Amino acid sequence: MDEIIGVVLEIVFRNDQNGYTVLELEEAGEMFTVVGCFSYINVGERIKAYGKWIQHPDYGKQFKLENYSIVAPSTLSSIEKYLASGLIAGIGQHTAKKLVEKFGLDTLDIIQYNPDRLTEVEGIGGKKAQKIAEAFQEQKELKDIMLFLEQYGIGPSYAVRIYKAYGQATIAEIKENPYKLADDIFGIGFKMSDRVALTMGISHSSEYRLSSGTKFVLNDFHANGHTYVPEGELVSAASSLLGVGEGLIADIIVKMFIEKKLVVEQLGDIRAVYSVPFFKAEAGVTRRLIQFARGTVPEINIDIDKEITKLEQEEGIGLAENQRLAVKESIQQGILVITGGPGTGKTTTIRTIIRLFEKNDLNIMLAAPTGRAAKRMQEATGRDAKTIHRLLEYGFGDDDEEMFFQKNEDSPLECDAIIVDELSMIDILLMNNLLKAIADGTRVILVGDVDQLPSVGPGNVLRDIIESGVVPVVRLNEIFRQAGESMIVVNAHKINKGELPLLNAKDKDFFFIRQEEQQGIVGTIINLCSERLPNFSGLNFFDGIQVLSPMKKGDCGVINLNNRLQAVLNPPEHKKAEKQYRDVTFRVGDKVMQTKNNYKMKWQSILNLEKEGEGIFNGDMGMIINIDNEELFIEVVFDNDKLVRYDFALLDELELAYALTVHKSQGSEFPILVMPITFGPPMLLTRNLLYTALTRAKQLVVLVGKEKYISQMINNNFITKRYSGLKGRLLKFAEL
Repeated sequence: MDEIIGVVLEIVFRNDQNGYTVLELEEAGEMFTVVGCFSYINVGERIKAYGKWIQHPDYGKQFKLENYSIVAPSTLSSIEKYLASGLIAGIGQHTAKKLVEKFGLDTLDIIQYNPDRLTEVEGIGGKKAQKIAEAFQEQKELKDIMLFLEQYGIGPSYAVRIYKAYGQATIAEIKENPYKLADDIFGIGFKMSDRVALTMGISHSSEYRLSSGTKFVLNDFHANGHTYVPEGELVSAASSLLGVGEGLIADIIVKMFIEKKLVVEQLGDIRAVYSVPFFKAEAGVTRRLIQFARGTVPEINIDIDKEITKLEQEEGIGLAENQRLAVKESIQQGILVITGGPGTGKTTTIRTIIRLFEKNDLNIMLAAPTGRAAKRMQEATGRDAKTIHRLLEYGFGDDDEEMFFQKNEDSPLECDAIIVDELSMIDILLMNNLLKAIADGTRVILVGDVDQLPSVGPGNVLRDIIESGVVPVVRLNEIFRQAGESMIVVNAHKINKGELPLLNAKDKDFFFIRQEEQQGIVGTIINLCSERLPNFSGLNFFDGIQVLSPMKKGDCGVINLNNRLQAVLNPPEHKKAEKQYRDVTFRVGDKVMQTKNNYKMKWQSILNLEKEGEGIFNGDMGMIINIDNEELFIEVVFDNDKLVRYDFALLDELELAYALTVHKSQGSEFPILVMPITFGPPMLLTRNLLYTALTRAKQLVVLVGKEKYISQMINNNFITKRYSGLKGRLLKFAEL
């Protein structure tokens, strides 16, 4: 076995998932290329590498790594390179140089053992010295943890997440219960934690493994939109995953039921298995909907028809028959669902209801599931609208970990009426928390388009409520003249009815560009976004053009489209900072999206410096305004106001947003929509996906691709079956 020693001069390539790395090593002016798996390595570190020399056909002589050890930096140059690598928050190239000039070969010892002396360096105060010392210690701990996790096949990127969760106790926590990883660490599933557990010697058929595996399968069904799983399907899937007999799985389900770790209930002919939170949520939603439907509300003693006519005159509008019915029912019923497609007057109806409530001194609250939807609601009504999370005043418990809503049955919302928009986006858990916080006697108006895609989270709330017939429903089905002049509206309704859209009508707002090949589709989309549409509309891409795609992968998927659009719309520049994170390059000026709810994320208003808050949510979109590779953070502005700072460790919560999946676009509206029309998985190329996409556009739609795939999507009226017990529960309780 050969052996070389040197300082890491450059990391040419690194796969954060498995640690495979290509790096340049330097010693005494000589350069070596080393390839292999490094659990933890950074520029400036001095290593002793063991392996053998190989001759690569394209890249020449390389050292193929088998093992290595870290050698403490021993020269001023190596210490400076190590500190300047960006490894330690608070130290960049400039600070590294000043530290080495001041402390020389003792620099690392000073940082570790006597960090107070760092303040002797100009520009380093007490707080920064403490931050540098803490970051240095964290890196030492992280290195040990990475080496520990490497033996179980856990790569560096996951190791960082695990360390962030458990800190110094990481190794002890994993040894005690490796299955905690699947529960606690975003991105680590049962299979990875199971591999760790089995390597540690946990029995293949231990109850702990069976319980954890069954829970994983159940959660996987929840992740696909189901609130429960038929017991037979759960047993079969868990048996296949764990490689054990179905009898063992059936027994562990009984044991978990007895221990109240899950719920088993007979729903008609189906024996349903629930996770406890979803069972409680479904039962809670059922109970509250029945109570609102059967309950009474304070009487408003007016001549409704006369008042509606008066409002029409004041507002200069004319309501259709079903719009008038919706306004009447909002006064007379304790709860009401209003549903309808684009151009059918949902917004006008809501505004009229609000005016009528206000004239009768009712205190009204408006809410929607996402920030973008709430903003649209506020702009449409001229009244304050909040996200449901903000309305319910989310907060944290004493341990600062568990999130809860401060508004609930014990501290309900103080209002006479509440109007909730975009109900199709609300999953069963959020719906339960919302209904719990609405006091008896409050008028509840639920608004949504039942033909759009269902919520990303579990449940089929809007469709189940409507199909149960338990709650009064008004369907708005008349397209108004002004809306009917829009081919976007006309075609959305035609598609919803299974009819082919009208393409390229003269002087209209709906266009189709034929392209046979995927590369041609991508090229056309790039040209549309960078030149043709800005020239045509006067809007630049970032002001109102959005690309949507049914899929993530492939030439026309959002991953490739984001990379291609970024390269043209926000190309690299010498003075434009960027950060490589896994397969994504984040760059100042990029359009980005938050990909998970982060209730603790702090933001500062840039329009009102005295205003600040917490919470950035899945689907929020913003722009990168700053990347600091010395302090290790990215700054993003959301909604042209909220400034958020992301530590590099949190970058898995951001993704580029030049192109979005249709699912991610729900609740949003964009002036101009561009979408590829090409082949893809049948479960994605569906009628309601195409319908949902088109209803996101306000001014212009441009589809690019082959017409035959429009036909295929319209003919594919497949709606993914979701296991949801809400409709059945509503029907059952309504009979009591």
